[in-house]
Amino acid sequence: MDKIYAMQLFLRVAELESFTRAAETLSLPKGSVSRQIQALENALGTQLLHRTTRRVSLTQDGMVYYERAKDLLMNLDELDGMFLHDPSTISGRLRVDMPVAIARNVVIPKLPAFLQQFPGIELELSSSDRLVDVIREGFDCVVRVGNLKDSGLIARPLGKLSVINCASPDYLTRFGYPETLDDLGSHALIHYSATLGTRPLGFEYFNGSATQWIKTGGVLTVNSTETYQAACIAGLGIIQVPRVGVRDALRTKKLVEILPQNRAEPMPVSLIYPHRRNLSRRVHVFMEWLTELTKSYVD
Repeated sequence: MDKIYAMQLFLRVAELESFTRAAETLSLPKGSVSRQIQALENALGTQLLHRTTRRVSLTQDGMVYYERAKDLLMNLDELDGMFLHDPSTISGRLRVDMPVAIARNVVIPKLPAFLQQFPGIELELSSSDRLVDVIREGFDCVVRVGNLKDSGLIARPLGKLSVINCASPDYLTRFGYPETLDDLGSHALIHYSATLGTRPLGFEYFNGSATQWIKTGGVLTVNSTETYQAACIAGLGIIQVPRVGVRDALRTKKLVEILPQNRAEPMPVSLIYPHRRNLSRRVHVFMEWLTELTKSYVD
């Protein structure tokens, strides 16, 4: 059995949800298509398609195989044109993940020009505070902010983000402007935790040699960076956030920087991708574009 040929037949059947229609579009006997798919399932040791008299649908394993087979065939098409320098020869799906602020402030404004330069690329952009599983969820690359755990993935440093302390003018009018760390005992901190049920250690600062924390008041914990900033603007407490993420709020006076002498350490920004000997051209050009793009965003 030619597995590449069988993959192509499988994709056509899955997309048309019919052996008959797939066979007609390929000018092949229906029985031939059916036998090829059955042989593929036997070779894989799993059922890829649910078959009924009316339609064909993907099984759970079929959904996974469909996505991987589609990517593989796209990579083969790209391989055929790897020595051509025309950007239009770079094609296929890209699945990337990054924080909301980076997607909104950095990537999205410049994305039309990138997709115009590489019209064959189909981009799936995930942006949330959830840490995705790069391998299991099939991501080509992700942007992470903060210190990284050893995951066996490749990490490319992109720079660091300055972290500042902020409060709203309304909050400062009601509770006063903290001048020193000792003043924080009478102030509220808005707590951020990616996993609710846990609470950070408190107000974080770098004393010149080590990171320290001070316990403060504060009754609100959030798990979204968007909510974190919105809560601060609403006067619910103090936040510690990368400066670039609140540039507009600082410019419009919705937020004010406080305790500039007591900042947390800058947060590293990294581009993470699976350990692959040969990255596809579409992944390579996107990562190079993103690396250049973030130079004006990071310190």
